[in-house]
Amino acid sequence: GAPRRRLDDEINAAGMRGSVTGSAVPKRTRSTRRRQDAPDLPKRKLTNTSLGRTFTSSDGKSYRPSLFVTLTLPSYGKVRDGIPIDPDTYDYRRAARDALHFSKLVDRFVQNLRRVAGYDVQYFAAMEPQKRLAPHLHMAIRGTLPRAEIKQIAAATYHQVWWPQADEVRFEGDRLPVWDEEAGYLDPATGEVLPTWDEALDFLDEDAEPLHVIRFGNQVDVQGVLAGTRDADQCIWYLSKYLTKSIGETLDGGQAQREHAARMVDALRYEPCSPTCPNWLRYGVQPKNVKAGMAPGQCRSKAHKPEHLGYAGRRVLVSRKWSNKTLAEDKQDRRTWVLEALGQADEPTDPHRYVWRPVPAGDANVPPLAVRLLRSVHERQRWRAHLRELEARAAGQDLSATEGMGRAA
Repeated sequence: GAPRRRLDDEINAAGMRGSVTGSAVPKRTRSTRRRQDAPDLPKRKLTNTSLGRTFTSSDGKSYRPSLFVTLTLPSYGKVRDGIPIDPDTYDYRRAARDALHFSKLVDRFVQNLRRVAGYDVQYFAAMEPQKRLAPHLHMAIRGTLPRAEIKQIAAATYHQVWWPQADEVRFEGDRLPVWDEEAGYLDPATGEVLPTWDEALDFLDEDAEPLHVIRFGNQVDVQGVLAGTRDADQCIWYLSKYLTKSIGETLDGGQAQREHAARMVDALRYEPCSPTCPNWLRYGVQPKNVKAGMAPGQCRSKAHKPEHLGYAGRRVLVSRKWSNKTLAEDKQDRRTWVLEALGQADEPTDPHRYVWRPVPAGDANVPPLAVRLLRSVHERQRWRAHLRELEARAAGQDLSATEGMGRAA
């Protein structure tokens, strides 16, 4: 009856979820209308294929070309050799937020690419930081589209972050929210319970602006590639070399770049990286899945670690139908290739060949854990050095072959 409906109204007015009458709580929605400052996307009818178009040359041969695309982020200030000319005017906040949400922008690009292409586009991509430390993407795409169309898709791609505001600092220093076992985090001055994550989202009205909008920059490089050519081999090498590198390994610009990286990490320190990030307490919001012991600036996500520079996504992106193999199969293929390159046969092992039993503490036949870890690290380093030697040898052979062709010409 009316009293129960009034109680429902009081529950909703308090910002809590639930219903006494059993009626459903209205679902929070956002308009799907495209932004007015983004160009429209052309669309084609989707066909059930993952292959691109086939072209026939004048001599009757058929070709199915592919693309190698590089996507970058916009400028945050003038740089020289990757270092900001004026660090005081360099927009570190926008650079930090773009790095945090770059993986979402890439997902949107793939969605838009498939809508425009008209087929189930497959890709293999690798992310790396530029010298200025902004992430950018190298992507091999099966099939081809006009270069102008790829650039149009990149220009029309954006991602809106519909989160509570994170620009006005409410709690910092010695004045931080305090934990209450029953209510969660409280304002230390008034004792008021901070809004939960869901409540903070509910407070965003229809006229609210997104916390952040991320877009690609104007520099979009598109190259056509044919299988079996030298260009294809170069693209494959360029993508695969990042399989064994961490983001931190790419920082080789000396003291100036390390100082630039330190400023970037400092800008990331209090930026919320996800709904569960403790940094939300700094802006007066209880994070999702809140618990005791949270504090701004102490998020354990890899996005806040110096070696990741804000990027918490995967370094390598592979679409499901790129190779028609599972991740476990790809991992086994990589292991087999490494063993073959090192001249070690990968013979199958009989699962009943060994008998497994726990090792008792203090067993003289088993080295200490620290020794075993060091041996494992040494073995990995030995493998890596051997692989680099093989790569250098292969590159030298390619160079000799090219020089020989030049002399013959």
